[in-house]
Amino acid sequence: MPSLLVEQQNRITVVLAFSTTHRCPGYEKTRSNIPELFMNRLPIIDIAPLYSDDQTAWPTVAEQIDRACREWGFFYITGHPIGPARISDLLSAAKTFFALPAAEKLKIDITQTAHHRGYGAIATEQLDPSKPSDLKETFDMGFHMDLNHPEVLAGKPLRGANRHPDLPGWAALMEQHYADMQALAQTLLRAMTIALDIDREFFDTRFHEPISVLRMIHYPPRHTASSAEQQGAGEHTDYGCITLLYQDDAGGLQVRNRDGEWIDAPPIAGSFVVNIGDMLARWSNDRYTSTPHRVISPLGVDRYSMPFFAEPHPDTEISCLPNCSDAAHPPKYPSVTSAEYLLSRFADTYAYRREEQADA
Repeated sequence: MPSLLVEQQNRITVVLAFSTTHRCPGYEKTRSNIPELFMNRLPIIDIAPLYSDDQTAWPTVAEQIDRACREWGFFYITGHPIGPARISDLLSAAKTFFALPAAEKLKIDITQTAHHRGYGAIATEQLDPSKPSDLKETFDMGFHMDLNHPEVLAGKPLRGANRHPDLPGWAALMEQHYADMQALAQTLLRAMTIALDIDREFFDTRFHEPISVLRMIHYPPRHTASSAEQQGAGEHTDYGCITLLYQDDAGGLQVRNRDGEWIDAPPIAGSFVVNIGDMLARWSNDRYTSTPHRVISPLGVDRYSMPFFAEPHPDTEISCLPNCSDAAHPPKYPSVTSAEYLLSRFADTYAYRREEQADA
């Protein structure tokens, strides 16, 4: 069935129609039915039907998401419930926080916490080991657990209380947004269960008390870089299940296509960029693609973005889904828990995590 190309408000939505009778094994990631003109445009998917009372609308959206995950590992979503007022409030809060003196921000220094929460100064993170550390500063928060929670008392990794700056309204805003983004992520994952032909509650049961991360990022202008090689965020794949990204108007996000070329993923008003992370790629035996991407720091302006990394409960086993392997297509990856995988990737990315492991 041919692709349907729909023009909406000076942008192109690539709606890819295909049969629902497909399984993971033997799937060939072909692009032969996509017009060459649209090879380097990420799909835009309206997910509003997922919020309607008409359950029969879900398979159509699930098909579009499935195709985007297989072909790109990246797509835009519109029609979600996160409104412009919320985004405006978050941007204002982020700009206020990152404008604080360094000493104030370092009161919640991420390198001084065992559960990876708080402020990450510029060059704390190095996503591409072949490049200098990233030209960005960050704020990370997760699922809040009081100090008397059994998992915190047991010393489970990545469990603990959030560490918020002392700014009026900050904590309430961020905690509410975290909850709303987790709900949005699970709506998308629920749609994916249709395409993956697995139980509708598969992901919901594994995202109870998740280790998902909400991050605020400030990218200073490119002229502040320590060298010409320093990027806003070096080439990398995301570690978790799926990522939902808000990006401001500065641009700079680039995605590597199947030909190895870097293409721009420009901001689109009212949208989130969604991409597949390594955990979902492992779960699906690479049916869904965890695609390399990077951020090129903008010229002369600051860039702000807000990714939400959806990651399941730390004890969740990440192993090949039963219908994503067969005798001819065995599982590619060994089983690993969510926490084990994340901690191994953190050690690759953060010097302070490597030092902690060396001291252990």
